Amino acid sequence: MLAAASRRDCIGGASMTYQELIDFLENRMRMSHIYQPLLIRSLVESDGTATLRQLAVSFVVQDESQLLYYEDRLKKMPLPVLKRHGILDWQGKLVTLNVDRLTYKEKARIKVICEQKIQEFLESRGLATWDYRMLESDPVPDSLRYEVLRRGGGRCALCGATKNDRPLHVDHIIPRSRGGRNTVDNLQVLCDKCNLAKSNRDDTDFRELAASEDTPEYGCPFCAPDRAIFAENDSVFAIKDKFPVTAGHLLIIPKRHTPDYFTMTTHERRDAEELLRVLQTDIKEKDPTVKGFNIGMNCGEAAGQTVMHAHIHLIPRRDGDVENPRGGVRGVIPEMRTYPA
Repeated sequence: MLAAASRRDCIGGASMTYQELIDFLENRMRMSHIYQPLLIRSLVESDGTATLRQLAVSFVVQDESQLLYYEDRLKKMPLPVLKRHGILDWQGKLVTLNVDRLTYKEKARIKVICEQKIQEFLESRGLATWDYRMLESDPVPDSLRYEVLRRGGGRCALCGATKNDRPLHVDHIIPRSRGGRNTVDNLQVLCDKCNLAKSNRDDTDFRELAASEDTPEYGCPFCAPDRAIFAENDSVFAIKDKFPVTAGHLLIIPKRHTPDYFTMTTHERRDAEELLRVLQTDIKEKDPTVKGFNIGMNCGEAAGQTVMHAHIHLIPRRDGDVENPRGGVRGVIPEMRTYPA
């Protein structure tokens, strides 16, 4: 850590003591995000001084959304491409360069060529290489940002999150990299998770998606459930079924009003799957008699749907709860439940 005199030279004032810093961290620091403790920790790890770029790199390493984003990018491309060319092996989460053991000089040569290729591409594309993550050189003015948030009701147009759930961004529907403008008609409210998951090729106006759905004013029982929420995550929640088929029967429901599975967003389906996994694990841990589950949705009146708000049934099953469970969900058409002999 920098000596006290050195710190005073750097910041132009008296430095605080170790105990004063501890007191700030434990008692006086007010947090709306992880930025303050992350910045202090990064400076401590850098022996007291770091450049803005070094600090920014340390923030990126902690940004789980970006790490997940790049894991997904790797799995889509370039991992499959390089595997197809025999350059690497990829099994699960482990990636291995499919090359004989390299000498120090061979490694150095490969790194030089890779760096040359990177620089050539960057010279031809510039910052557009990263335009899906670029901060705008022409940012949204505060007055315009306020107007967009006001019109959006302070909610993410995709998942319905509010500022109390996660940070809200003002998103360009047509991305800036594709000529999108800083105008009200081209701006929508997205939470940080939905915005970071959106690529620069996506120009969906989620305001239209939200406006096209029914609202709680139409009396949907799942938009304002009369039962306590059993569990939830970003975009979906679970409640106990009012007329349970078996003990522990739950419904997983999008917070946004949307008719059925086919109109749920990718984000909602992903969150629903995650919540289903958590709930089934919790049910099995609390009730060892549960030996299986039925998971299903009714989509449309012809399929038996009575509440036109998407909901997924999670039904615990126990040995002997019916005489012959064979066929499972095929029983929606009773005469077809069992398989031909």
